[in-house]
Amino acid sequence: MAWPATLLKGRPRTRNDLCWQQRTASAQELWLVIVDASASTRRHQALNRAKGMLAGFFDQAYRNRARLTLLTASGKAPRWQRHGLKASASLQPWLEALGAGGGTPLLAALEQARNWLQERQRRYPAELQRCLIVTDGRLKAWQALQPLPCQSLLVDIESSPVKLGRAQLLAQQLHADYQHLETLALLGG
Repeated sequence: MAWPATLLKGRPRTRNDLCWQQRTASAQELWLVIVDASASTRRHQALNRAKGMLAGFFDQAYRNRARLTLLTASGKAPRWQRHGLKASASLQPWLEALGAGGGTPLLAALEQARNWLQERQRRYPAELQRCLIVTDGRLKAWQALQPLPCQSLLVDIESSPVKLGRAQLLAQQLHADYQHLETLALLGG
């Protein structure tokens, strides 16, 4: 209902006296979440502590009516978990069952994510895309990475006493914002 336009015509007496406004459809949001669930994230409960942050992130996605796509990097190859689903409480069982183990195919996951996001941008040019990368950065040497084609945040979950600091270098190469999980907890999520 367009109240100002309706009231400018005088007091409405019938349905025909009402003025309507078109709803503006805001661009749909898609949030891609890449979780490093390799064996190194099991040390010092890093992945378990990150689950609390992820639960809050999923809640925020629900409030923003964003769609979520989930990609895990563990074992020998990354695995797509969910594609474009509305955020909801149905993600809680997946999050609780998320475990760590195996190798770190994070670089392969980032390459798959980049290609998938570029294809998605061609199909849905008005869609607002964001990416959250959760990793401890415990990778061996790697080639310089291409940035992801959307706004990105890398959350460093490295919690061992001896920190390698590789997640910060990953964030720089990906042109992603960088936060450490402990800093996020201090800021209130």
